Amino acid sequence: MAATQGLADGQQLVFVGGLHRSGTTVLADLLASHPQGSGLSDTGVEEDEGQHLQHVYPVARLYGGPGRFARHPFAHLTETSPAATPANAAAMLRAWTPYWDMAKPFLVEKSPPNLIMGRFLQTMYPDAKFVFIVRHPVPVSLATTKWRRRTPLARLFDHWFVAHDTMLGDLPALRHVHVLKYEDLMGDPHETLKSVASFLGMSGPLDAERLETSYSTKYAAMWQQMLSRDDARAARQALRIVDRFGERARGFGYDLTDLDVVEPFPFPVPEPTVG
Repeated sequence: MAATQGLADGQQLVFVGGLHRSGTTVLADLLASHPQGSGLSDTGVEEDEGQHLQHVYPVARLYGGPGRFARHPFAHLTETSPAATPANAAAMLRAWTPYWDMAKPFLVEKSPPNLIMGRFLQTMYPDAKFVFIVRHPVPVSLATTKWRRRTPLARLFDHWFVAHDTMLGDLPALRHVHVLKYEDLMGDPHETLKSVASFLGMSGPLDAERLETSYSTKYAAMWQQMLSRDDARAARQALRIVDRFGERARGFGYDLTDLDVVEPFPFPVPEPTVG
């Protein structure tokens, strides 16, 4: 199904996805700041996310929002969704195009649920490209507590794994997808962004100088404090999380007891088609 009405020849849709607090906004802003890129801007909706401008699929908030949405049985959209129709594809483009610079060849849409909607969006826009960003489950889960103060921390960790397991299951079906780690973006921005630009086929590099790499370590410090046993209740909670999710975290190249250990994805990530 091709939905090209409203797009010029050579224009490329780029969908950015990742859990809340994983770096999606930073990454999308970098893509939109490229001379060939345009992101949704001045939309008047939260974080200028395309999900809030369209009426084809429910927004993440209706599925519980941060820390919850990926567990909802209807949040994972695929090629079998009844909403995956040419008419709906055209309707979403109509909702987004007023907020892009349509003179630019790379049109960026960022919404966290894209992480688990790639197969659906690919059915709507077969030539679309996807860039997913993954961040360590500890800072993502701890940061999400600001929205979910009454949600047990272990449940926020569980949501991280549900979302990324879903992403992992979808990857083989996506033809044009690039997955990166937030830690790599912050630790080696030039090489990481070079890889992203090459995957998309952008002329010239993404501006790594725009990236603030001195990101906060407060969540790592908070986690180490929990593990230190100074607070017996917090220590029990943290140790139960390590026991329950430690092996699953290693399956994504992360260590729940030492946040400085960040390994490459230990599973096969599809080789992206460049350009």
